Amino acid sequence: MDQNIKDILSHYDLGSSIVRCDAYGNGHINWTYDVETNKGRRYILQRINTFVFRDPVGLMRNTVLLTDFMRKKEKDPRKVLELIPTKEGSFYYVNEQDEYWRVFVFVENCICYDKAESLELFRESGRAFGKFQNLLADFPVESLIETIPNFHNTPERYRAFEEALAADVVKRASSAGPEIKYVLSQKPFASFLLDKVKNGLIPLRVTHNDTKINNVLFDRKTNEALCVVDLDTTMPGIAAMDFGDCIRYAGNNAAEDEKDLEKVFLRMDLFRAFAEGFCSMCKENLTREELLLCPEASKMITLETGVRFLADYLENDVYFHIAYPEHNLDRARVQFKLAADMDNKMEEMRNIIISILDQNVK
Repeated sequence: MDQNIKDILSHYDLGSSIVRCDAYGNGHINWTYDVETNKGRRYILQRINTFVFRDPVGLMRNTVLLTDFMRKKEKDPRKVLELIPTKEGSFYYVNEQDEYWRVFVFVENCICYDKAESLELFRESGRAFGKFQNLLADFPVESLIETIPNFHNTPERYRAFEEALAADVVKRASSAGPEIKYVLSQKPFASFLLDKVKNGLIPLRVTHNDTKINNVLFDRKTNEALCVVDLDTTMPGIAAMDFGDCIRYAGNNAAEDEKDLEKVFLRMDLFRAFAEGFCSMCKENLTREELLLCPEASKMITLETGVRFLADYLENDVYFHIAYPEHNLDRARVQFKLAADMDNKMEEMRNIIISILDQNVK
C-alpha cells in the first residue's frame, strides 16, 4: 500500500487495521479506492479533483447536509451514502500536498451497471432518481453551493459557444457549417426552462446533475435500486433536467459518438420505462408543471451537451478527451440529431408523461 494512502487512512478510525487498498471503479474525475480491514469491513476512499471542483470545502458541506437530511427519512443504511469523519471530527482530510480526501462506508452486496440492460432495469433507475427528488423535495436548496457554477445554464453555454465561434482559433468553423447553423437556430429555446424559474412557474430544486445509470447502486440479488451515488454535482437546479439527462444518455439508440446518424434516435420504450419509474416516486412532491416539462428538458440538455461538444471542437478540444480530431464534432452531431428527433416526438413524450401522472386520479 502506498505510504501516502497509509498516512491518509491513519487519520480515520476504521475500527481495525487495513489489509487492502485497491484502485476502484472507472470514474474519470476523482481518484477512488476500495479499502478493506482485517475484520472484513470495506470503505471507499476518494481524493476530490480540486481542478474540477474549486471549492472542495463547500462541496463537502453540501454532501454532509444532503446525506444527513436523507438519512432522517430513509432508515435503511444501504440506501443513503454514509461519510466517515476523521479522528478530528471533520468529514474530509487535507494532507500536506493540499489534497482533499474523504471516506464513505462501502455499500455491500450491490452492483453497478454502465447501461440499461433491460427496460425493467431502466425503470428501476428512474425510481432511484425519482426517489432522490422525493427525499429532497423539501430540502432548503438555498443552503447549497453551486459546485460547478452555471453547469446546466444553457444560455451561458450558448455565450461560451459564440465566443468560441467568433475566435475560431484553429479555423474549424468551416467544417461544421450545418451544426453551427442548427445551434444558432435553436438559440431562442435556450432560456425556456430558466425563464420558467425566473417567472416563478417552477421552483429550483436539489438536482443531481449527472443522472447516468452508473450512478445508481442496485442490490446484487434483486436488482432493486438502493441509492444514488456521486453527489459532487448535486446543487440547485431544475428537477426536469435530471430526468432529461438520463434520457439523453441512455435513451439514445446509438453510441454518443456514432458516425451513422441513421442509428441515432430516441427509443420511446426506454423513455416510457424511465418516466414510469421516475414519476411514480416523486409525483406527489414535485408539481405537475415540473413533470410536464420533462420532454422539453430532455431536448434542452441534449442541445446543451451538443453545444458544449461543438464549442470544444472549435477551441481545439481543450475540455473533452478525444480519440481522433473530429471526435467532438461527431459527438455534437449525435446530440443534434437526437434533439431533432425529440422535437419530432415531443407530443408523444408529453402524452406519456400525462398518462402516467393521471393514473389513479379520480
